[in-house]
Amino acid sequence: MPYKTSLGLPENIVAALSYTVGWVSGFIFLLLERKNKFVRFHAMQSVLIFLPVVLIIFLMGWIPYVGWFFADGAGMGAMLLLVIPMYMAYRGSKFKIPIIGKIAYEFAYGE
Repeated sequence: MPYKTSLGLPENIVAALSYTVGWVSGFIFLLLERKNKFVRFHAMQSVLIFLPVVLIIFLMGWIPYVGWFFADGAGMGAMLLLVIPMYMAYRGSKFKIPIIGKIAYEFAYGE
């Protein structure tokens, strides 16, 4: 039986939804969910992954002549980075992305 969240949904659904719009959805679920540590872990990991990725892609787009090409390539990679943790969260796994996952785990679980 999946644990419920303060939103009334199963925790694996809310954790997966925290990756849907990148750092924005992660930040929203970080603010909305105060008690469920599993959801807070995935929401923080989403923020820590996608905020720097979005900034890097934005800055790459400003490179003259070839920036848009590199930004599009990085955007495709970011889509893969979005799907994998979303799927793992839906399965109920505490999938930690190297370095960022440890920081998010310490934030959510306080260890």
